Amino acid sequence: MALKRHNPTSPGRRQLVTPDRSAISKKKPERSLTTGRRNNKAGRNAHGHVTVRHQGGGHKRRLREIDFRRDKDGIPATVAAIEYDPNRSAHIALLFYADGEKRYIIAPDGVAAGTKVMSGPQAPIRVGNCLPLDSMPVGTVVHCVELTPGKGAQLARSAGAEAQFVAREGRYALLKLPSDEMRMVDVRCRATIGRVGNVDHDNLSMGKAGRNRWRGKRPSVRGSAMNPVDHPHGGGEGKAPIGMDSPRSPWGKKTLGKRTRKVGKPSNRFIVRRRYGR
Repeated sequence: MALKRHNPTSPGRRQLVTPDRSAISKKKPERSLTTGRRNNKAGRNAHGHVTVRHQGGGHKRRLREIDFRRDKDGIPATVAAIEYDPNRSAHIALLFYADGEKRYIIAPDGVAAGTKVMSGPQAPIRVGNCLPLDSMPVGTVVHCVELTPGKGAQLARSAGAEAQFVAREGRYALLKLPSDEMRMVDVRCRATIGRVGNVDHDNLSMGKAGRNRWRGKRPSVRGSAMNPVDHPHGGGEGKAPIGMDSPRSPWGKKTLGKRTRKVGKPSNRFIVRRRYGR
């Protein structure tokens, strides 16, 4: 998908880079596949305390019900439209099944209105089709990968994401994930062939702070601009260094590379190579 630059008629439009949404063929969502979104909690818990900073406000949205399981086996479907989804970076595709049912899926790159897709072990190896990993040849590029059979896709779901089916070892498939992590996944787990569409999403430029506010993102203040009582980086005269061996969070915890994954997590045994190369 191409990018679109705008004439610098204002400071906000001078740096603005938006996606060329010519591939989107339907503006309003399918009403039967949407639900009302609960009020934005602005990062607060049940007691009203802020537990996640920099969240709040934003435009009103409706949630699209995405079919991550792709469990309608053997029934062909036609892509009726490609739509924009405000709740994710990827676009979504509206499917019309031969039996009359309608469902949303994550839109793969290269799939357009009129494309035929299918799911199940007998589906052909074609972009947009969903199959168990056991039914795919080694080397296939996939996305929307399950971690538990039947649970639904959990890996490689964002815009432009893809994973590669590297090898098959017994009842496990070895996948190279977008983070370069090598992970074993049960061969009964399903994945969709191809990569996720909207590949140029990372190259967008908001142009002005207001566009981030529309997305529910509140301003972030540098720790070095605060007082010592508010942040470990605060205080000093002028632009003072932070004065410590590693940057810290507002609560004194190390950040910028601090590993937060649990050491004894049961699923660690399925990770062959970590994303940080160890």
